[in-house]
Amino acid sequence: MKEILVENAVGTMLAHDLTQIIVGEFKGARFKKGHIITKEDIPVLLSMGKRHLYVLEMCDTDVHENEAAFRIASKAAGHGISLSEPSEGKIELKAEIDGLVKIDRERLYELVSQDEIMFASIHDNIYIKKGQKLAGTRIIPLFVSEEVLQKAEAILGDEPIIKIVPLPNLNVGIVTTGSEVYNGIIEDKFGPILKDKFSAYGSTVVKQLFADDDEKMIADCIKQLKAEGMDVIGITGGMSVDPDDRTPSGIRLAGGEVVSYGAPVLPGAMFMLSFIDDTPVVGLPGCVMYAKKTIFDLVLPRLLAGEKITKNDINKLAIGGLCLNCETCIYPNCGFGKA
Repeated sequence: MKEILVENAVGTMLAHDLTQIIVGEFKGARFKKGHIITKEDIPVLLSMGKRHLYVLEMCDTDVHENEAAFRIASKAAGHGISLSEPSEGKIELKAEIDGLVKIDRERLYELVSQDEIMFASIHDNIYIKKGQKLAGTRIIPLFVSEEVLQKAEAILGDEPIIKIVPLPNLNVGIVTTGSEVYNGIIEDKFGPILKDKFSAYGSTVVKQLFADDDEKMIADCIKQLKAEGMDVIGITGGMSVDPDDRTPSGIRLAGGEVVSYGAPVLPGAMFMLSFIDDTPVVGLPGCVMYAKKTIFDLVLPRLLAGEKITKNDINKLAIGGLCLNCETCIYPNCGFGKA
């Protein structure tokens, strides 16, 4: 980039946007970065108070912003993602399928640590629909050296940094606990809510069993659902420290290896995650029945995608783990569950 007199600028390329202000009429970019100066531009530039310009001199090894953005985007995008045409040097990544967004955060941070590379994405671990915008990338200058671009490509490697994991159609079993429901004193309200939550991700509740506040009965129901081939098992209610709440002990008695009992999320502090072999068995506190969004909404898509969620994964939800219970819920386009 070099500075030259406006009168000597014909045929050169602008290094940045030039703003024109006409009071009461116009304010904006009169000339865009990359514009080739013509003879007719000179009077306009002078009227804008421009006596000198910064212009670009392209080296043989420099790469134009459109090509650079494509090379980055094409290596960054994984399964189920399409690329837009370049627009002012930027390429957008969009979802071609429904599924769970997964982002390699560490490599993304390494990529954007280069001053001339820009890549912005939505949050990961959220369920998205076909057509949704996922990310955008570009280089900061109009041209970038081949050396810088090759370093970016080396960071990207052969594995994408952003991809969509489609969710399979799984069979779900539910155990509804509580003497009040088991004995017909009150109507079950939990089952229909869980059926809706699972169906939203393409899975189906195929069997619902009812159990009294008895850990052996709860364990037997879990074992039955496991034997019948359920892919996911949800246990509703009975998750507090009340002496009558036997769900946690029932899950353990059924053979559940507990990953976490309790979570740094509100609503959902009494959530339990366990596995019997590779089958997720989750203990769901009462908040799942009445709250708009809870910890269950944060972990369910990941479980359906086949992730073996760890205690550390649960702990990471602490930052962003407080739902603000907004009058109009806009989840997942909010901070809930986002660290």
